[in-house]
Amino acid sequence: MYGKIKELNTLRNQIFIGFLLVMLVIIAVSGAFVYNRVSFLLKNNAERHIQQTAVQANGRLDALIDQIDSLTEQVANHPTVQQLLTEELNGKSVSFNQRQSLLQIVSSYQAYMPSVGSLELYTADYRLLFPIKEGSLGTRISNPYITEANTQKGRLVWIGVDPNDDGSLLAIRQVSLMDRWFSRGGYLIARIQRSYFQLDDPLSGSDGGESVLLVNDEGQLLGGSEEPKPELLPLLASEDQTVSFQDKEYVQVKLRSDKTNWTLLVLTPVSYVTKGISILRTVLLVSGGIGTLLFLLLSFVLSTMITRPIIHLIRAMRKSRLGVLTPNSESVSTMELRELNYTYNGMIANMNDLIRVVYEKEVLQSRTELKALQAQINPHFLFNTLEAFNWSLEEKGEEELAGLVVIMSRLFRYIIGNSSSDEWVTLGEEMEQVKRYLKIMEMRMGDRLSWNIQLELPEAAVPVPKLLIQPIVENAILHGVEGRVGNGAVSVIVTPSTREGWTRISIQDDGPGMDSDTLKSLYVALEGGPSISSKGTGIGLVNVQRRLKLYYRAEGTEMEGMRIESNRSEGTVITFEIPNDGGHTYESGQ
Repeated sequence: MYGKIKELNTLRNQIFIGFLLVMLVIIAVSGAFVYNRVSFLLKNNAERHIQQTAVQANGRLDALIDQIDSLTEQVANHPTVQQLLTEELNGKSVSFNQRQSLLQIVSSYQAYMPSVGSLELYTADYRLLFPIKEGSLGTRISNPYITEANTQKGRLVWIGVDPNDDGSLLAIRQVSLMDRWFSRGGYLIARIQRSYFQLDDPLSGSDGGESVLLVNDEGQLLGGSEEPKPELLPLLASEDQTVSFQDKEYVQVKLRSDKTNWTLLVLTPVSYVTKGISILRTVLLVSGGIGTLLFLLLSFVLSTMITRPIIHLIRAMRKSRLGVLTPNSESVSTMELRELNYTYNGMIANMNDLIRVVYEKEVLQSRTELKALQAQINPHFLFNTLEAFNWSLEEKGEEELAGLVVIMSRLFRYIIGNSSSDEWVTLGEEMEQVKRYLKIMEMRMGDRLSWNIQLELPEAAVPVPKLLIQPIVENAILHGVEGRVGNGAVSVIVTPSTREGWTRISIQDDGPGMDSDTLKSLYVALEGGPSISSKGTGIGLVNVQRRLKLYYRAEGTEMEGMRIESNRSEGTVITFEIPNDGGHTYESGQ
């Protein structure tokens, strides 16, 4: 099975499959893009058409409302109506004949607009003045509509479905008396047939077009016939563009009428909006299939043309395994493959010459490595020699010098130790190294040097890079103790940091210190600037600073490096903090 798979894993098959996959991806992406864009355009066109229909329906609704508003305004401003309401307001009782005269006036206006079923006129104290019967405005409509009519001061207020007649809608306006400074003289109620607001056949669904509905805030259908209508309140509450209604999916557009506070709903079946997308999908699938077949054939032909010369070149290479490398004599027409064949033949010509050169270089390299191996110095030879000095001094009674030799031996062994395995030590081991160094310097400087090391047991187990503290101590002696007149002191203090999980290390001396300019120059040197030291190499503090930021660079560990405080005649204090866990670098063993 594996052998068959290996035989199929050829360059021609890879090119063929690669081209095919690329073409499939291109066809799929381009088809999806075209489908999405065209679908988007079709939907946008349908949505613009729906929006235009909604705007037109809203315009028709406003025109119908303006007609009712104009009619009721003319009736309210009629001189006879104004006179009768003024007399009622003055306390004069209107006679039967005067009330009868209103019938001719109302009939004349209704003749121009048959959709107005009736007009009702009430006095300011809510008594029915016309038609000629007993009645009260308070029992006809609810008080909030009367209050709203008073607030609007003569503007038409739409109430909705007539409580006494489901086939009619009510509107009320306050009658303002023009001779009494437009004070409230009464109320005029207009009863309009619901068919007057029939903007479209609601929810017919027979032609697949839009359905235009007029709905109030209670979800009642206001336009149309008197037949019972479905509950439309869920459509008003929904904010989705696509809604489900009567087991069908619709795209809805809602417009709010400022004149009536009613909502105009335009419902369009989703099938009408997406009409044509199925045809587009079929066209894209057919064209994608034809394109894939054509590209399949072209990919096979192209992959064969590319790989045939390579196969001849492989055969020539296989012949070279049996002995001396031989060039490929097969002619190639393609420029790139011809250049490859020419390069291969040139390489074959050079490789035979290089075999001899490589052999000679290997012989010379072996001799050089042997001489370098003989010239190497074994660090153990130095340790054994120091041990021999120690035994010799002890036999002669020079115990102090013998102790100094032991300290130097341990000092060298600590420094020259295996860097790969002893790169990290504990603070306790590092402090032992600092003590050995201070003892040697004490032997050299005598009473001029005094030193102190403070280290508690918990901090002694904190891991640190080897030789991290000794260069700072060496710098304190070189520039601090030796730079002053008289005796000097160096202190190394290790304490817990104020940050949890960190340890604070301070090295201080009582030397001459530095002024502010020198301190600034030192900080510049620590960041890679020029050295300011006039003694030694001047790289001790820079080395420590770089190692601090190198070793403690783990994620979540903030390493600021060394902080230096120094004043003239007060000495210098160098402080830095390290994490107790050694940081990510130590944990990973890097």
